[in-house]
Amino acid sequence: MRGVRVIDFSHVLAGPVATMMLADLGADVIKVEAPQGEMGRRLGPPWINGVSAIHLSVNRNKRGIAMDLKSPSGREAALRLIRGAHVVVENFRPGVMRQLGLDYETVSAANPGLVYCSISAYGQTSPFRTRPGVDGIMQAASGLMSTMGTDGGDPVKVAAPVADMAGGYFAAISILAAYIAARQSGQGERLDISLYNAAIMLQQTNYASYFAAGMDPRKMGSAAPYAAPNEAYPTRDGWIMVAAYQPDRWRALCALLDAPGLEQDPRFATNESRVAHRSDLRQALAARFLTRDTAQWQRLLLEADILCAPIARYGEVVASDEYAASGIDSMVTHPVAGVVRLPGFVPGPAHANLGTARDRAAPLIGEHAAEILREIGYDEADIAAFDTAFRTAEAP
Repeated sequence: MRGVRVIDFSHVLAGPVATMMLADLGADVIKVEAPQGEMGRRLGPPWINGVSAIHLSVNRNKRGIAMDLKSPSGREAALRLIRGAHVVVENFRPGVMRQLGLDYETVSAANPGLVYCSISAYGQTSPFRTRPGVDGIMQAASGLMSTMGTDGGDPVKVAAPVADMAGGYFAAISILAAYIAARQSGQGERLDISLYNAAIMLQQTNYASYFAAGMDPRKMGSAAPYAAPNEAYPTRDGWIMVAAYQPDRWRALCALLDAPGLEQDPRFATNESRVAHRSDLRQALAARFLTRDTAQWQRLLLEADILCAPIARYGEVVASDEYAASGIDSMVTHPVAGVVRLPGFVPGPAHANLGTARDRAAPLIGEHAAEILREIGYDEADIAAFDTAFRTAEAP
């Protein structure tokens, strides 16, 4: 996406994730914030020298400018930025950008090829469009939380903000498609991305099963509703996830466990029958897995071509050979936080030609104001006045 300019009015998570993906792919992303900074800068702990680790994690490879969009000078600067842009991303509540005079209908009149992506909790036309919604609310409202945990247990949410992250990923994908279409036709469009829809899409197979069977999914812990054995089992020193539901692998598991009786048991003869008798199957297998350490089981299972993995903690993940070889590890240097380690660009260094040559840390508030203002036609006197009006404590 080199040569593509994105104006990023978003805050906290879903919007910044979308624009970070575009920046990773080489787009010039200009992050527009209020002089006090966007609210994502105040999310924590943890803090790195007073800087939010969460904010740093989703704002790499962007340039930053600070302005008050409610002021005439701030609005004029925003309009100039948009006139020369290919993409705008915002995730205010529906109606806020219209109040600021920065809505799609207004700005597309001067820039008809603009792709304008709005991200919100429920969407621009939903009956709930004015309701705010953070990730946990979306996990609850979309049904995701009702599927988490164990049968009879309290509601559980996914610890990672999956609705926000997925909303950002879906927004980035939609922007790429709309940008290609706009290049071909010369006509841009307005994209309406909702976290609610993103959370529903995460549950594609669950909802397909619900429509087919008319039954809510059961809480199943680590198990899968469509296959068995396909869940985590306790070992002598930890846990291991095992997926041996395919016929050959089920036979191989029974042989490895020296349990011909399990293979011959009519309750466990097919995947469908094992799913129906999952509780009995789990009881039979759990007792056997408790006889060895996790590492021993992993070696034996892999030798038998049975899918498995230990239940790894984050420290074990980042210390593993797999993580080292993935190419996803990234180190950035921030002027306040110092050297910061983050998961980086998904394709890794083997595809560095897709995007940035090297990751840059998230910008300070207004860090690149002067260079951005020069690019859109401001002279030095105007830049000095602008900088004085919107100076922040963090700006260099």
